[in-house]
Amino acid sequence: MVDSINNHRKREKGVLVYPVYSRRSGGLSVGINLFPGKKQCPFDCPYCEVFPFTTNAVFSIEQLECDLYPLIDNAFRQRIEIKDFCFSGNGEPSLSADFPKALELVSRIRRDLAPSSKIVLITNGTGLLQMETFTFLHKSAELHDLDIWLKLDAGTSLWYEKINRSNIPFEKLISKIKEFTACTPVTVQTMLCSVDGTSPPEEEIQAWENLLLELAVNASGNIKRIHLYGKARQAPEDPKAEALPKEYLEQRAASLKKILSVLSSAPPVEIFQ
Repeated sequence: MVDSINNHRKREKGVLVYPVYSRRSGGLSVGINLFPGKKQCPFDCPYCEVFPFTTNAVFSIEQLECDLYPLIDNAFRQRIEIKDFCFSGNGEPSLSADFPKALELVSRIRRDLAPSSKIVLITNGTGLLQMETFTFLHKSAELHDLDIWLKLDAGTSLWYEKINRSNIPFEKLISKIKEFTACTPVTVQTMLCSVDGTSPPEEEIQAWENLLLELAVNASGNIKRIHLYGKARQAPEDPKAEALPKEYLEQRAASLKKILSVLSSAPPVEIFQ
């Protein structure tokens, strides 16, 4: 039986493949974990659901293939549609040396066994700072029909320091995101939650909205959609980051839609609580 779970804790046991019910995918998402041994991410988001763990697990393409087939077979036997194969896991997938080969494998398996599904990459964009990765992701968007979900949690460096806690300069990362979205289709994803009991301040909200408008204008249609999602899973630092009311997300979505209404073809804004 496909044991679709509501969180990703199985990946902390060293697994490479885990079935998840995804809010944003709207059904069964097959998670792919390139970092089964330890968390590897340039971000240290307080809402991150990856708990501390230690395993001797090592990623291999052979094991990934062995794990994918029975999961897909079980889903088909139960007539459960696989919405997507999603690279996420215990860190930033695009920074894994195994990502290109893993993507090629998943692309082939998807083409042969689940052609109606998508391949999703959930990324914080830090891989774009490496030209080789930048180019690979750009080409993969077309070659492998890769659906890139690009994180953009902040519009100012001050909120970026609170919500993403990265040593990578905010301006440097945003500059590369602007360059990438100007040539490659993406879905922008933003986590809306409070940090240390404080929701994003008004100046942050305005800066974030203006940044998204700038991206949408410069991208010339490459911003396919915008996902606003709230904190829905337990995190090791709780309650440092806490969920905000659905009404807050709705207000932010309405305000963003108003800002984007100046565009002839504005990307849709979707809420996931």
